[in-house]
Amino acid sequence: MSKSDDFIAFISTFKDASPTISDEQRKGFLRLAVEKYGLTFDEATSIFDASGIVIGEIDNLLEIFGLTVTEIKRYNQSEIVNRVESIHKKLYNESLMSGGRPRQDGRSEEQWRRILNQARDTLTDSKKRNEYLSSLQYKEPFNEINSGATSLEDMSFIPEGEFEMGSNDEEAFDDENPVHTVFLNEFYIDQYPVTNAQYKVFLDANPHWNKHEMPKKYGDVDYLKHWRWDTFPKGEAEFPVSNVSWYAAMAYAQWKGKRLPTEAEWEKAARGGLVGYNYPHGNSIDATSANFDWNIGKTTPIGKYPANGYGLYDMCGNVWEWCLDKYEKSFYKNSPDRNPIASEQTIDSLNHNFLEIDSNRVLRGGSWRIPASLIRTAKRNAEAPWFSLNVIGFRCVYQDLHKDKSLISPSDGSLISHYSKLDYAKT
Repeated sequence: MSKSDDFIAFISTFKDASPTISDEQRKGFLRLAVEKYGLTFDEATSIFDASGIVIGEIDNLLEIFGLTVTEIKRYNQSEIVNRVESIHKKLYNESLMSGGRPRQDGRSEEQWRRILNQARDTLTDSKKRNEYLSSLQYKEPFNEINSGATSLEDMSFIPEGEFEMGSNDEEAFDDENPVHTVFLNEFYIDQYPVTNAQYKVFLDANPHWNKHEMPKKYGDVDYLKHWRWDTFPKGEAEFPVSNVSWYAAMAYAQWKGKRLPTEAEWEKAARGGLVGYNYPHGNSIDATSANFDWNIGKTTPIGKYPANGYGLYDMCGNVWEWCLDKYEKSFYKNSPDRNPIASEQTIDSLNHNFLEIDSNRVLRGGSWRIPASLIRTAKRNAEAPWFSLNVIGFRCVYQDLHKDKSLISPSDGSLISHYSKLDYAKT
């Protein structure tokens, strides 16, 4: 089959499931035709127009039944059927008992019952359901298409094993103690914070994260404040990107096939194999080893200061770095000893639903504006996920899914490693 035939077959599958799609879905189809099937935009448009698919508002069949993609994927076939049939019966009976008055959405009760039946028939049939779930990635503009195979270039390998997390020193804050032993599975972490140039590539591929298009709830007025439109300041390509919200950092990481580090992963990496020291290079720090305490007056390019024992740069000073965890002041007092993460959700669920998070997230590493006591390796900080100050950046982590396929909840103390290629980001 030619690429055109492949694309025709692809969209025909969705037409069979639903002859009506949203305009956002149409844009997703056209983008897919160009990026995956190698068609020109005009060729893709011509094929799409000939397909007979109708552009219009469509109902989210999951929302009708109050379900989520994550829930559906958690159940087996019989559980899905039982759940959907039960909800359908309740809603259908409520509609029958409501009489002939118009609904608030403008539909008649008869129209509503037809929609309920369509939702039930689609979600209980495994083939139709899978086709429908696949189509959802084109409806939601904030679900990024992954950039391709994850590259381990400029990443350092952190071996599995134990380390001592936290601090009991006299400078330590209450949320840094007690010192406790933590075991982590192996992982890779970026050797440098994400740069302006790298972030621009992400924005070019995902323009809805540009500062003039991104919904304000995902970043405050300082988001990319120093950028002019969608371009970073001249001469600062290799500076760490800053003024980035947690939501935006999460989106970038997923686009790269990675994720943000857990707080424990960040601290183990920052210590560089040293035990009990205050900084990545030892117990003292000065202007030759990090950018802090206004000694430069702004951020500095990546790689300007010496690396730690794991080959990582700027693990203290320059910019604070977002972590995956929710901030919990007393988390260390009851932290699991294996792959801990402070969260009500699994890592899998966090990555699928990060736009719904509203709790404060952890920041680590300090910045160019604060004194030495606040850029210690054990120092913890936190901000709201939409916060975007000029001292905040991030770096990413990657783990090989084949090394650990266990899917255990955080309450059991284990890290879920099903994240690097999110289902809804696959093409």
